[in-house]
Amino acid sequence: MNPNLATFLSESAEKFPEQIGIRLDDIALPYSAMEQMSQRVAGLLAGKGIGQGDRVCVMLPNVPHFPMVYYAVLRLGAIVVPMNVLLTAREIKHYMTDSGAKLILVWNDFAPEAITAGEGAGVEVLPVETGPFLEMVGAADPVEEIAEVQPDDTAIVLYTSGTTGQPKGAELTHNNIRSNVESCLGLFDPTEKDVIFGGLPLFHIFGQTVTMNVVMSVGGEVTLLPRFDPDKALEIIQRDKVTIFMGVPTMYAAMLHSPNRKNYDTSSLRLCVSGGAALPMEILTAFEKEFGSPIIEGYGLSETSPVASFGRLDMEQKPGTIGVPIEGVEMRVVDENGEVLGVGEKGELQIKGPNVMKGYWNMPDATAKAIDSEGWFSSGDIATYDEDGYFSIVDRKKEMILRGGYNVYPREIEEVLYEHPAIREAAVIGIPHDELGEEICAVVSLKDGESATPDEIQAFVKEQVAAYKYPRHIEIIDDLPKGPTGKILKRAIDTSVFATN
Repeated sequence: MNPNLATFLSESAEKFPEQIGIRLDDIALPYSAMEQMSQRVAGLLAGKGIGQGDRVCVMLPNVPHFPMVYYAVLRLGAIVVPMNVLLTAREIKHYMTDSGAKLILVWNDFAPEAITAGEGAGVEVLPVETGPFLEMVGAADPVEEIAEVQPDDTAIVLYTSGTTGQPKGAELTHNNIRSNVESCLGLFDPTEKDVIFGGLPLFHIFGQTVTMNVVMSVGGEVTLLPRFDPDKALEIIQRDKVTIFMGVPTMYAAMLHSPNRKNYDTSSLRLCVSGGAALPMEILTAFEKEFGSPIIEGYGLSETSPVASFGRLDMEQKPGTIGVPIEGVEMRVVDENGEVLGVGEKGELQIKGPNVMKGYWNMPDATAKAIDSEGWFSSGDIATYDEDGYFSIVDRKKEMILRGGYNVYPREIEEVLYEHPAIREAAVIGIPHDELGEEICAVVSLKDGESATPDEIQAFVKEQVAAYKYPRHIEIIDDLPKGPTGKILKRAIDTSVFATN
């Protein structure tokens, strides 16, 4: 069997030619049309000299063009370099030059930055405009054959945002992603009859693997939303009878808090999937009660393709945990010396399995630091596990606050903040302190129509945590900064204005 991921689309097109594969409002494309267009995109790329092993940057939002381009690049045996559409010219140039890309396909709305970067990097820029681009695709000779690849050949170079320094390119192989897709099939049990919500960015590994590749592999339908809006999401669930909702915590919170949520029929939902960040318990329980659909929570990273663990519907549900390792994957918790820790002990989470990346693109030292000689990948997350083998993420290793010699894990305090009836979103960060090293600061936004003072919020938290843990500073802002998936970006919060002595 050819392990090339492009076979996901071609095989579903053969089995379910008239089944809708991709929908965006009034646009609905069956698998047969998607396959034909992808073959012609491959012909267009081949005409520009793209072949086996070449890197092609793909800078597209959630539009039907994305899967056609994605699978076209893979069809040629080339490597996809997915990119956030909001990147600046400087960032785009880094992706281009670091990956050694030959070409970038960019949505026309975002082309100016890519053109600037392409001129500096000597990379051809191909704007994807609905009219002109489709004319070029229509004129191209289709490439029907799918290039033979080896399981360990690189399929994707996915740049991780990182908290410091330049982004690193995680090399994900055809087998990395294929193994992850197969695990997800066992978790979600999707079929060609399922309609999956496509609001997660497809340029991000969560949306790419868990939504697009999973659905394309079974012949189901993805209904796209290019920019998340809670009411539009609820409208799509009702209109298209969405059965599986893929989202991140901020999406669930936004739909739950929408004043219009009862105006929509969401009874078609049979399963909700959450990842990307920890789902606060208050949001999880309230959403399940309001929408009548179970939420299973998973965990992973770009470097793990991305899924490493998940809650399972056929096992005991333990809200607040990230479930158990997926099939074929091992996880363990180690101390600073690499010694394996026992039940309930906090340490760094390590992961081993077919989902773990080949390495960081052209960075052997960084790869050796991240993956040891036995194949264990160090996640940078602090975790524990219980006697039943369920893991829980305590916090990011880099986000842990060291206050006066005490370790404070922001997620613990955030869980308490989310229990406050007026708080919509919360992030806990460390700010400089001359004597203690770091002090605890909570940055929150409030629900519409609710009010609370910093003193009231502080008193609320103080009652529920140890004296060294409660936030001495509370900042109330309109909205917390977020990344492309809706994940709260703590590094984008300007801590300098909160510094104290």
